[in-house]
Amino acid sequence: MSRLPQLTVETANEEQRELLEGTLKQLGKLPNLYAALANGPAALRGYLAMREALVGGSFSARQREQLALYIAQRNDCTYCVSAHTMRGGKVGLSEQELLATRQGHDSGDPHMDQVLRITGAIMESGGRISDAALADARTAGVTDGELAEIVGHVALNVLSNFFNHVAQPELDFPLVPAQLAE
Repeated sequence: MSRLPQLTVETANEEQRELLEGTLKQLGKLPNLYAALANGPAALRGYLAMREALVGGSFSARQREQLALYIAQRNDCTYCVSAHTMRGGKVGLSEQELLATRQGHDSGDPHMDQVLRITGAIMESGGRISDAALADARTAGVTDGELAEIVGHVALNVLSNFFNHVAQPELDFPLVPAQLAE
């Protein structure tokens, strides 16, 4: 059971309703994360604006799902691991690729492998990555623009992961536990 109310278009106030209707229009459904995040309209508005900006960035839908899945895994967020596993499958990631992403690598794409590696370094160090990690990313072709967007994806996904930990919305995706089997 969710710790915060999961609002609906019918139960929301005017400001919340506009945000929820916009989400429904954009996504075709209203995930429970958004329904709970609407309790704080400014938080949902900020989340949606950043999400929309990053969708227009240099990473493909597949790569954005890999970033979101990897970050959710690192943050032990079952809600987001479940959501991005399902969405990752819809953008063409195989079960093996989904598992590899959760483990922090992409053996089929050296560039994306390095994107995930530098994402992990950013998360682990709070953004204080070493010169060597930055040089490795650049050597693998990660651009300065991509580095900026990676930090944006970390921020966006940490927001949703941490909010899910606080709100505990009901899972509305097929369950994929954040704990990897040993």
